[in-house]
Amino acid sequence: MSNLSEITIMETGLRDGIQAVESYVPIKDRVTIVNGLIDAGIKNIQITSFVNPKKVPQMSESEELISRLSRKNNIEYSALVFNCKGVERAINSGINKIETSISLSESYNQKNLGLNNLEAIEKLKNVIKSGLENKLDIRAGLQCVWGTPDNREINADNIISNISSILNLGVNKISLCDTSGMATPDTTSRLLESIHNDFPEVNICLHLHNTYGYGLKNLRCALQFGIKEIDTSLGGIGGTPYLENSKGNIATEDTILMLEKMGYPTGIDYKKVSEQSRFLEQIIGRK
Repeated sequence: MSNLSEITIMETGLRDGIQAVESYVPIKDRVTIVNGLIDAGIKNIQITSFVNPKKVPQMSESEELISRLSRKNNIEYSALVFNCKGVERAINSGINKIETSISLSESYNQKNLGLNNLEAIEKLKNVIKSGLENKLDIRAGLQCVWGTPDNREINADNIISNISSILNLGVNKISLCDTSGMATPDTTSRLLESIHNDFPEVNICLHLHNTYGYGLKNLRCALQFGIKEIDTSLGGIGGTPYLENSKGNIATEDTILMLEKMGYPTGIDYKKVSEQSRFLEQIIGRK
């Protein structure tokens, strides 16, 4: 089982969490939340996405937000990008780490990116090439890895093939996203065992959604396969606007509590994270 000192908690609430929230979250309140999360001990924050603001209005002031962030040396901010324009915006904003991803689901790629799978892969290659040329730290990911409500089949060979293609582009950190929350402890273990057998040295990150309440159970199973990075979201906020009944990510507070009870210190104060969750609840008007 992994030594937790090697595991990174990536807070994604300010990106994945609020992207589908109707009530706009002002920049000053996001900065307050970020500072509160840093005070709680969180060092890695996915702060925004550089996407079309007409499609995702909550991300319309990304540059302004980034310009107002605390620049402490041990805090790493990152942004999600899907095209070379997003890479350019990230560079100009001062962000030096980006995440990018494509879906294994054709229908989700069409909804999310307006592209078929082949087009999405080609755009992913261009994003990675541009990012590497500009010396950005890059994490590339696969969405809908454990299926969608429309397609529950998990094609392990397809997943392995896509991971191999991404690694050949020069990226060594791969994120596996359970976008629909379809994973179970059994399917999580089977897939991660297969990936570990083929790519034992690759840094695999997990982005788990809690649609059916399996998120933490899946994470517990995943720890035995050397997972070193986990995406979480304060208060369990999250979800995609492109999947019906999409639910949030595993909650940062719950994840910290579980890991601590398993004997792994995280250095994060879950009570202070919860304070920021309650503050966000007041802004968006719901739990």
